[in-house]
Amino acid sequence: MACSGPDTEGTYEGLVAKTWRHSTGSIDSGPTLLREFVRYATLAPNSHNTQPWRFRIEPNRITVMPDFSRRCPAVDPDDHHLFVSLGCASENLIRAAKAHGLRAHVSMEGMKEEGEIQIDFEPVSPSESPLFRAIPRRQCTRAEYDGRAVPSEQLALLEATGQSESVAVQVFTDKRDLDRILEYVVAGNSAQMNDEAFITELKDWVRFSESTVVRHRDGLFSASSGNPTLPNWLGKFLFDFAFTEDAENDKYGRQIRSSAGVIAFVSERDDRERWVEVGRCYQRFALQATAFGLCHAHINQAVEVPEVRAQLSDYLGIGHRRPDLLVRFATVPSCPNRCAARSIRCLPDCALVRDTSAC
Repeated sequence: MACSGPDTEGTYEGLVAKTWRHSTGSIDSGPTLLREFVRYATLAPNSHNTQPWRFRIEPNRITVMPDFSRRCPAVDPDDHHLFVSLGCASENLIRAAKAHGLRAHVSMEGMKEEGEIQIDFEPVSPSESPLFRAIPRRQCTRAEYDGRAVPSEQLALLEATGQSESVAVQVFTDKRDLDRILEYVVAGNSAQMNDEAFITELKDWVRFSESTVVRHRDGLFSASSGNPTLPNWLGKFLFDFAFTEDAENDKYGRQIRSSAGVIAFVSERDDRERWVEVGRCYQRFALQATAFGLCHAHINQAVEVPEVRAQLSDYLGIGHRRPDLLVRFATVPSCPNRCAARSIRCLPDCALVRDTSAC
C-alpha cells in the first residue's frame, strides 16, 4: 500500500483535529484495519513525548517495537519509561482491536532480546468499552485541580482497573500522605534541576512554537503547560531564566495539594516485561479516569531519581520492589478533558504519533 507523506501544509489546529479522533466510516479488514489499530496505539502517553516506538504489520499480527534512537538516557537511563510507553501503546491497540471485532493475544517472548511485543488477533464480536471511547480524550493535564474528593465507588474502580497479577497500586487521598509524597517529589525535582544533563535533555524535547510542533511532530509543546508560544530560538534562550528549581517546586506544591489523590504503581519485578505491564495498567487507569471526567498527570520525579526512589519505597512499604509511576488525579475547574495544545508527528511508516501534553 502506498504511503502518503505528512500534510506539511496543514495548520497546527488542522493536524490536531486530524490526529485526536475516533475512526470514521467503515474500515476494510486486513492491513488497513491493522494500520488503524496502530493509529490508536500512537495516541498513548509516552515519556517526554519522544514516541519511542515502531510497529510492524503482518497478516493478523502487529509487533510493537522500541525505537532506541529516541531514548532519554538522562531521565530514563535503564529505559524503564520507554518500555512503560510501549505498554501504554499496546493497551490502546488491544482496546481498539476489541472494538473492531478482534481479540488480541499478547506475547512477550521477544522482550528479552529485541524488546518486542507480539500481538496476534482472532475474530470475536465487536465490543466498544468506555475505555476505548476515552482514548482520543485522554491526556495528562499539568494544571492545578479543584481538590474535590472522588466518589468512593469511582476510587474503587480506578484501583481495580489499574492493577494486574504482577502490578499493584496504592491510592492515597489523605492530606498527610499527599504532603509526604510532595516531599519526595520536591526532592526528586531538586536533584533533576541541578543535573545539567537532565536539563539539556529536557530542553531538547521542548517545542516552543506551533510551527516547530508541526515540523517535528514530537516533544513537549510549551503552550500545553500554560506558557506562551515563542520563536524556538527565543524560547530556548528564555528557558533557563524561567525554568528554576524554586519555581518548579512551588508549582508542584500547588498542584499536588490541589489534587484529590495520588496513585502509585508498583511492579512485582524490575524487568522489561513488568514495565510493559505497568504501562498497560496505567493506561487502563488513565482511560477510566478520563471516562469518569477526571484529569490526571505524572509526578514521577520521585521515582526517576534512584536515591529518592529508595526513600519512597520505604514510605510505601514495598521492600525490594520498585515504585514505577506516581500519578495525581482530580477534576479541573472548567476543563473539558480536551485541549488543542497537543503535538503530532508522522513516522516513516505513516503511524501518526501523539503527545501527552496538558491543558
